[in-house]
Amino acid sequence: MDEQKIRRDRNMGGNLRRLRLKHQISQEKLCAELQRRGCDIGRTAYAKYESGELNIRASVLVELNKIYGCGYDSFFEGLDEAPNLF
Repeated sequence: MDEQKIRRDRNMGGNLRRLRLKHQISQEKLCAELQRRGCDIGRTAYAKYESGELNIRASVLVELNKIYGCGYDSFFEGLDEAPNLF
């Protein structure tokens, strides 16, 4: 295998965006609520979660789960359909 190829983590950004839009909340308001719940996250960092530039922390997923009232599987929907790189 080519040493320069790096396996990328599967991106859940699309699911994060879908859930946020489904609940009709802006990134700014969502981040304010996350901060109120003890997650130190700004809008710029959250935008990177949605774009796949940054992996989301488990503590943020726990709080998003509480905010959205959804199952954790909603965050991972479709990720098992990604092509196997190995």
